[in-house]
Amino acid sequence: MKIKSDLLWIYYVAKRFSLAGKKGAAAFASRLSALGICLGVMTLTIVISVMNGFQSEFIDAIMEVSSFHARVQDESRGAEALRFLQQNPKVLAAYEFVESESLVQTRDGKQAAVLIRGVEPGVMKSDAGFERELRILRGVFDLQKKKIGKDGETIEPIVIGNSLARSLGIRVGDLVSLYSIASSRPLAEAFSSPKTFYAQALFSTGYADINSSYVFVEKSAAQEFFDQSPVQIGIKLKKPSADAALKRELQKEFPEASFVSWREFNRTFFGALRVEKNMLMLLVVLIFIVAAINIFNSMRRIVYERRFEISILSALGGRTKSIKNIFIMRGFLTGIKGSLPGLVLGMFFCVNIKSVFAVLSQALYWAQLAFALFFAPGSVSAMAQNPMFAVYGNIPARMRPMEIAFITLFGILSAVISSWAASREILGAAISEVLHDE
Repeated sequence: MKIKSDLLWIYYVAKRFSLAGKKGAAAFASRLSALGICLGVMTLTIVISVMNGFQSEFIDAIMEVSSFHARVQDESRGAEALRFLQQNPKVLAAYEFVESESLVQTRDGKQAAVLIRGVEPGVMKSDAGFERELRILRGVFDLQKKKIGKDGETIEPIVIGNSLARSLGIRVGDLVSLYSIASSRPLAEAFSSPKTFYAQALFSTGYADINSSYVFVEKSAAQEFFDQSPVQIGIKLKKPSADAALKRELQKEFPEASFVSWREFNRTFFGALRVEKNMLMLLVVLIFIVAAINIFNSMRRIVYERRFEISILSALGGRTKSIKNIFIMRGFLTGIKGSLPGLVLGMFFCVNIKSVFAVLSQALYWAQLAFALFFAPGSVSAMAQNPMFAVYGNIPARMRPMEIAFITLFGILSAVISSWAASREILGAAISEVLHDE
């Protein structure tokens, strides 16, 4: 009860000080500090959430389409390892695939190096993540639909990345030739006998490198074509963080199996994304530092202006610690006034990110148009809205609760710490001297 009454008294006095100081330089500095914290929380929430969405498009495409959460290879007991993984409660999906490099050539002689992956025909049904991230733009993802050529030969289907297809001029239904690099045959023989495929579909993902270099064929066709490429097992986990636990379980049952986690497979790329995010956060945190310095200076001014009231409180029996807590409470209230509106605004912009960028695009366009009408009327016909706003608006903002909570708490703590630092020497002068001066 005593603690509760102390807090109520501290809160009451802090509010009275705030009401008494609604005008003047100190009040303006306090409002400016709250505004700085508000802008800092809002900006950091938007930036981090958009960065999360921007990076997640890359990460999801890589994990779901390219690298898997884990890869396993066991030449002697591959079938047993596959059954073990499919029955493991940590595993969401597990299936075999073959992967190798190849050279693709169109009928008009255009060539490009590609990474060809042979997968099960029903991969779209067995792997929900693969189906979600691999967006089919043209055609149908059907690796069993074969064609019969003019000479009676069977032509296998192939699914091609849209950027690769655009660079080579490939359309759905066109025939392409693949030259095997990973083959036991002599190189000259392998390059003199390419295998013909027809473009069954064109796909797109959130990662440009996959769109420009990946093609998919049926696994048996890939095994026949790339007779030296080992069969691997791709694993999708319910929780990506469970890779270490799965590795221990697998190596206990299959000691000879090789296990490669997504952490090892994409270490450099994911490390670069983490550094990029940390540096961006560090730059935006400077807003909080500026706001904290402003709070520190304004609070020192308030302490000086309230030295008479402080002396009276001390003379009437107020403890130094309690008097200090009055100003810390005021800093806490300033932090709350800045952080909560900043959090609400940041979340609002993140939820409506597409509409926000559309409004910004319109506003910028009309501002430029008005400027051109006055100063350069001849350039009006060439003006158009900036298409990059539409690109930014399509980036999904992903708000993570722990990061949002940390940003809000950091905004509040910056005000509290600044107020604590400003109130350390709150009774530096003798009470009698202060009252005598007054």
